[in-house]
Amino acid sequence: MGKSGLRGIPRLIQAFVCSAKGLSGAWRDEEAFRLEVLAALVLIPAALWLGEGGVEQALLLGSVVLVMIVELLNSAVEAVVDRVGPEHHELSGKAKDIGSAAVLLSLFLVPVIWALVLLG
Repeated sequence: MGKSGLRGIPRLIQAFVCSAKGLSGAWRDEEAFRLEVLAALVLIPAALWLGEGGVEQALLLGSVVLVMIVELLNSAVEAVVDRVGPEHHELSGKAKDIGSAAVLLSLFLVPVIWALVLLG
């Protein structure tokens, strides 16, 4: 059982509130996340319009949403590293670089999937 002691529906409600705070904080504090959300506002309707059938739509839409998910995880890693301390440490830099690399790979995946689906 979690620290809150909540179970069932109250726990789900609390989890939803925490998730909403996380999204709000990412929007407020992370410029990259804001840019990705703005791109998603264009790309998600395009995915639903251009994809022929559910599988193509899911691939196009999923690639866009994946970028935002990876960005949120990268931001979480950066927040934890920054919380540990402001001094430079090799492992802190490595953690941040690896998180950034994950975002970059997810960004590269979007045009590859879109090209394969739409041109293939």
